[in-house]
Amino acid sequence: MDGQLPDLTAASWTKSSHSANGGQCVEVAWGFPGIVPVRDSKDPEGGALVFGASAFGAFIDGVKNGAF
Repeated sequence: MDGQLPDLTAASWTKSSHSANGGQCVEVAWGFPGIVPVRDSKDPEGGALVFGASAFGAFIDGVKNGAF
């Protein structure tokens, strides 16, 4: 990434299918090449963290494999 944050105003945010109704969740916006924006579902206007796609993929693999 070139240090510039992507425009996320039109992003389509998705919660995990494992999220409880009204739960404390994160949302992910897919479709941004090379990056994965993540935000707090309780504070959607509070901004987002942006992770490299490979780092986010490694995190998801770790979660699936019980590393956390």
